[in-house]
Order: sequence, then structure tokens, then C-alpha cells
Amino acid sequence: MKNFVVKTIANAGALAVAIWLISDITLEGGSTGRKALTLILVALLFGLVNFLVKPVVELLTFPLFILTLGLITLVVNALMLLLTSWLAGVFDLSFHVEGFWTAVLGALIISVVSWALNMVLPDED
Repeated sequence: MKNFVVKTIANAGALAVAIWLISDITLEGGSTGRKALTLILVALLFGLVNFLVKPVVELLTFPLFILTLGLITLVVNALMLLLTSWLAGVFDLSFHVEGFWTAVLGALIISVVSWALNMVLPDED
């Protein structure tokens, strides 16, 4: 359970950095508390997408993974971010990613920040 909370906090932090750095990734809301709650919900949604959908997509793109020496992973991560943005719209969360190339840059930032945060935060079950 502690590991789940740590990963969710890392995802929320990584998403916050991407929102802060890229103007086309937006998180709107009224107060700071409302934005923080929305960010946590989007991080949970992002984690759920990565847990359920990403393994299937990676399995289907395995030949491209070999062919591109792993660079297709960035495209898969961008697609997961776009899917999260779409699902956030379905659940009426004020998170939006504008366009594929924005998602690619956002996925790169989220991957690096999430890796760094997971290295710093405790990882116990």
C-alpha cells in the first residue's frame, strides 16, 4: 500500500512539473486545494492507464521496440498521456494535453521526473 502511495505522489509530482514547464498541458481549477485534488486524481488515472493499457500496447508494439531500439517507448508513453487527458475529460477533470508532440515532450519530462522522484522517495511494501 505504501508503494502505491509513493508511486502516486511521484506521478503527481511529475505531472505537476510537466504542467509547469509546458504551456499546452493545462490543469485548471479554482483554488490551490482544488488543483491539488485534481492533480492527485489525474495521477491516479495516469497510474491506472499505465497499469492496465500500457502492457497491452507494449506487447503489440514489441517488434517496433526491437526495430527502433526502444525509442517507440516514448511514443507509447505519449499515447498513454493523451489517453489520460481524454479520460480526464470524460471524468470532468480539468486536465488537458494539446496535441501529439506536446504529449511526446510531456511524456519525456514525466518519465525523467518520475524516475528521479522514485529514486528519492522510499520504496517499501
